[in-house]
Amino acid sequence: MKTFTVDELMVPLSEYATVSDEATLYEAILALEKAQEEFDQTRYRHRAILIFDKDNRIVGKIAQMDALKALEPKYAELLPETRGRQMGFSNTFVKGMLDQFSLWASPLDDICERAMNRKVVDFMHTPTEGEYVHVDARLDVAIHQLIIGHHQSLLVTDKAGEIIGVLRLTDCFTAIFHRLRECQPAGE
Repeated sequence: MKTFTVDELMVPLSEYATVSDEATLYEAILALEKAQEEFDQTRYRHRAILIFDKDNRIVGKIAQMDALKALEPKYAELLPETRGRQMGFSNTFVKGMLDQFSLWASPLDDICERAMNRKVVDFMHTPTEGEYVHVDARLDVAIHQLIIGHHQSLLVTDKAGEIIGVLRLTDCFTAIFHRLRECQPAGE
């Protein structure tokens, strides 16, 4: 059976959606759409956009959830620390928040203006130490990081510490799933 490493499963940076830290949400969404159109259609589509600075270094990322939350700026006040993940609120509480804070009061009326005026640097997620994995790491190491950190992806670094790609949870899951298909039940 094949043992996978990060470098075999990662998506190279050149195939990923990237935008400058000066870009708007609108430009970021267009970059994601373009990357999805050009990406190998036999693999899962991208779900995030990487942000680079003036020195072409990756400084952040925007997940689909981040982009949606950016269209309603009040979420930044309501969910600053947790980013709204894993909170376990009841449906009644969530609906009450929607009404109390008038979230999405005019959801599509000014969506274009919001997207064109919000700079990605204002709401991007700056990766933490646990969101990087070395290109030579074993897959079990990467999966552990994904699980413990509740990450959808990890940024892959080379020996110099430069980001050279993205290891996505979906690609790890697919590799494991294919490995499981090779297994034979006991007694057969």
